[in-house]
Amino acid sequence: MSDKPEHIIVVGAGAAGLMAAREVARAGRTVTILEARERCGGRIHSLPASEFGYPADGGAEFVHGEANVTRALLREAGLSLQEIEGTQWSFDGAKFSREDRHDPHEAELHSVLSALKDDLTLAEFLRRHFAGDKYARLRHSVERMVEGYDAADPARASTLALREEWMDGGRRVQARINGGYGALIEFLAAECRKDGAAIRFGCVVSGIEEKGGGVAVRCAGSDVHGCDRVILTVPLPLLRDIALPAAARAKAAAADDIGFGNVIKILLRFARPWWRERNQDLADMTFLLSDEAVPVWWTRYPDQRPVLTGWFGGPRTAELQSLDPQGLIDAGIESLAAIFGLSREDIARDLVAAAATNWAHDCFARGAYSWATPRTRAAQAMLARADGPVLLSGEALYRGRDMGTVEAALASGLETAEMILRG
Repeated sequence: MSDKPEHIIVVGAGAAGLMAAREVARAGRTVTILEARERCGGRIHSLPASEFGYPADGGAEFVHGEANVTRALLREAGLSLQEIEGTQWSFDGAKFSREDRHDPHEAELHSVLSALKDDLTLAEFLRRHFAGDKYARLRHSVERMVEGYDAADPARASTLALREEWMDGGRRVQARINGGYGALIEFLAAECRKDGAAIRFGCVVSGIEEKGGGVAVRCAGSDVHGCDRVILTVPLPLLRDIALPAAARAKAAAADDIGFGNVIKILLRFARPWWRERNQDLADMTFLLSDEAVPVWWTRYPDQRPVLTGWFGGPRTAELQSLDPQGLIDAGIESLAAIFGLSREDIARDLVAAAATNWAHDCFARGAYSWATPRTRAAQAMLARADGPVLLSGEALYRGRDMGTVEAALASGLETAEMILRG
């Protein structure tokens, strides 16, 4: 038996990959991280502080709920959180109103959800239990949350997986990391390197094969890396692009039973907070919802920086599929112009910096994050199995409450590392 430490290759330097790599490197394994991009983070993407006045998050931004793994890491890294405060507003096409999250049928919704035993899609759930005009507002509210917040398709999304989210009305604590998620990624990458892990950028993995009692990982450009085991942490759509050993390929096929949604995110920095000047009631605005092309906006409140972030999630992002980043920025400005009754020239005049990402256009992501269908839990159990030398990890495999989050990615990476270390 060889005295050489086991060599683990981690494919992907996002949150799951870095977390898994840190844990196995700490335990004395030889670790190589292969990352297709020229940076760490994956769907966590810090934008230049020189442009936005702070390290803005072009991808993941919020810490949702308890997020125990995330919070423990933040304490290790000496990073702090700023809880989201302020008021949520809506614009109905004519006037602004403080968002009233209470629906007159909310108690009935909770009662039906509590009694639900067998899973079904959200669309079918609403058809069965909340058809008719009197429930129109409730249906619109639920569908808007599922499409916008979860980036999910109501025709495929699991009602049971979403139940807890609705039962608390979406009122759980949300926070931002002071310094952004990029600061956490920098900490994890430094920890990996400190424990001897090598991070190689520009390595687009095209195939993994079992060879001579070990594993060979092939990259575009014909580079081949040998190892004992592989932790594969790429976003679900990319699994189809990687040639896998037969057993791993059979496992990966289960990914088709997990939803994967898209997000368009637009950041606009202005010379002054013109929305507060125009309407003093909006001084403590956090979120603003409308039915415009870019339907959700938020501020940095209680931070007073004059930055608005636009968000469009779910299958309807296909409506803006043809737009490049500048086209998305223009669509965002037009949406704000319609909401505030201004010309787009008035809004563009104060624009200092702008950035926009349609995550479906990112070739190493092809979307934003995963969501559950009625068949997802069985698929996750299949994907997370530790049989064979290729293990899968990432936010899509997380079986807890907050699937699709950075917490889910970190927790999955930790769980995969523990499986490796158990033997």
